[in-house]
Amino acid sequence: MHLELRQLRVHYPGRPRPAVDGVSLGMKAGDIGVLIGPSGCGKTTLLRAVAGLEPAQSGEILISGQRVEGPGVHVPPERRQVGMVFQDYALFPHLDVAGNVGFGLGRGLSGAERRTRVSDVLALVGLGGTEKRMPHELSGGQQQRVALARALAPQPKLLLLDEPFSNLDVDLRERLAHEIRGILKEAKATALFVTHDQLEAFAIGDVIGVMHEGQLHQWDDAYTLYHRPATRFVADFIGHGVFAPATLKRVGTQVVVHTALGALTDGAECPLPAAFRYGQCEVLLRADDIIHDDDAPVKAEIVRKSFRGSEFLYTLRLATGETVLAHVPSHHDHKVGEWIGIRAQVDHVVTFQREGGAAAPPMASFPV
Repeated sequence: MHLELRQLRVHYPGRPRPAVDGVSLGMKAGDIGVLIGPSGCGKTTLLRAVAGLEPAQSGEILISGQRVEGPGVHVPPERRQVGMVFQDYALFPHLDVAGNVGFGLGRGLSGAERRTRVSDVLALVGLGGTEKRMPHELSGGQQQRVALARALAPQPKLLLLDEPFSNLDVDLRERLAHEIRGILKEAKATALFVTHDQLEAFAIGDVIGVMHEGQLHQWDDAYTLYHRPATRFVADFIGHGVFAPATLKRVGTQVVVHTALGALTDGAECPLPAAFRYGQCEVLLRADDIIHDDDAPVKAEIVRKSFRGSEFLYTLRLATGETVLAHVPSHHDHKVGEWIGIRAQVDHVVTFQREGGAAAPPMASFPV
């Protein structure tokens, strides 16, 4: 592993719980990892610990196989060969673009070598020919590229990015995330990125970690996070969905999952009813699991609608009282209060212990 964290723990004095609590993860060389989670979940503290800016109370950090943090070991930030890009860019206003990018280069290079490296890295980020421009002459997106070029110039072993797009508008942020992913891949850089924006995370990350209250709940690719969430928090945090009551029943050699929308599966890989008290659980239903079908026997009332351009996000209430969400093409423009037919089309059924229920495994998933 190019970056490895082993049971990392960072605890600020006077705080009731650790800011980072026993986090373990690994990244291969060339991977782009992303940490997401609500404010205060510990993702920026974790990034700062990797950079050497926050000491860890326990656990280990290894970069390229070298232990830089651990019992009796704390390699200072300047010796970790780590580059960092901050959300405020931190460009020097009195230096031109070339001066900013070349600032982090060591003194072992000649003037010609420095100029060549600055020119090469500016070309990499799409800013060739801007060497003499000043930061105030650049757009926010261009300033962010200069900050990225400055971090890449010394060819660090690891690049850390702390919410680098938070000062940019939404459209520019997602576009720049795609572009920077391409830049990092071309540079063959290993990078760990922090954001609170899921679209950014999905656009840039090879692997994504969801954090909550200092703990890493899941470290996986975007598809798995969405379709096979490891915990209830991940299921709730990623995407749109609801937890609907369900009952598992064994019929012969098969297990059937009964919901208000009908049986979702009869697959042999279902958890046994004994996994939950009386077989009662909750099933995760994503908005894209619910299909608008006028011929469906199950009807639901539209209680809320949000226009999303190509589609509506409908909040629907069944006659039994359960609420579900559905993505519906925007040319199906039904009114609030109208009843429409719906059916479930679930590729991956994911079940959870009912809140307030008996202790049971937190999650079971199986293909349909």
